[in-house]
Amino acid sequence: MPSFVAARPGRRALIAAVTAGLLLPLAACSGSDGSGKAAGDGGGSAGENQSTKLTVLAAASLTDVFKTAGAAYEKAHPGTRITFSFAGSQELVAQVTQGSPADVLVTADTTSMEKAGADAGTPTVIAKNRLVIATAPGNPHHVAALKDLADPDLKVVLAAPEVPAGKYSRKILDAQKITVKPVSLEPSVRAALSKVELGEADAGLVYKSDALSAGDKVGSVAIPDAQNAVATYPAAALKDSHNAEAATAFVTWLSTPEAQKILRDAGFQQP
Repeated sequence: MPSFVAARPGRRALIAAVTAGLLLPLAACSGSDGSGKAAGDGGGSAGENQSTKLTVLAAASLTDVFKTAGAAYEKAHPGTRITFSFAGSQELVAQVTQGSPADVLVTADTTSMEKAGADAGTPTVIAKNRLVIATAPGNPHHVAALKDLADPDLKVVLAAPEVPAGKYSRKILDAQKITVKPVSLEPSVRAALSKVELGEADAGLVYKSDALSAGDKVGSVAIPDAQNAVATYPAAALKDSHNAEAATAFVTWLSTPEAQKILRDAGFQQP
């Protein structure tokens, strides 16, 4: 049978002292600063120093201007990062009602925003827009007015009827009793603009801001106010946002002088 020898009191004290000496370096390596908080946490709560990420669903016609606005917002709000998703307003609303995670919704008409229903908070109109006729560079077909779009030899492209730009286009054409047979109906106003840019259409109805963003890739023919339609852009924080305070702050910022100047420079009108 193995025998066990009890440690003498003096020996037990020596063992305890040695053990304590070994544990001190381990405690130092654990990262404690003696205040009960891990080193490097700055004494703040978990996640306090993490950046805020916002997902903004925005109408396709806001593609260029919102990239500029987003960069300005991030510069003025360090720690906030914005991801944009651009599409036709009807597609964005479908995403929201189907539960896609997002923080802010901006549409190109009030009807689409209303369809978001209880999923969106109280909207704020941040901008307005008007339609123009986009043509090939130099306007080789000499399009001068809405009535010219009825020419059967002219390849005209429009946004689809369910798209805000398509609704506005149909409204002004019907008001002038002009019958247009488009070669295609596009899912967004940017898709319609692209058809003209690529030479797949001779002309198309797009927003003034879209034609301006295309630069010399397209020509632009103004439509008189009396024959035109005004597009309204409402913005709202979404009810299921995980960053509700930041989402509301961004929507509020869109009405500030800084944001309004960015929108105005891009061809949008003030609300």
